[in-house]
Amino acid sequence: MMRILFWIALVILVVMAVRAKLKGSSGRHQVPPRQQPPPEPVAQIETMTQCAHCGLHFPASEAVHADGHDYCSPGHVRLPPR
Repeated sequence: MMRILFWIALVILVVMAVRAKLKGSSGRHQVPPRQQPPPEPVAQIETMTQCAHCGLHFPASEAVHADGHDYCSPGHVRLPPR
């Protein structure tokens, strides 16, 4: 007797789930699509350079120039190049 009640309850739950799924997919409850934000502008490609002392690569606009070499910081200007 318990098995029959279990199967009946299971069938009812499956039918209810299928009906809810079909009812939810009907066209009247659709959410409007989100508007995409405009794409951010692409950053300009910058030339990279290498520190004469430690070998670190960094943007050329941040370089400290001394004695014909590029350095990553003022502290490395005082140190000898490799």
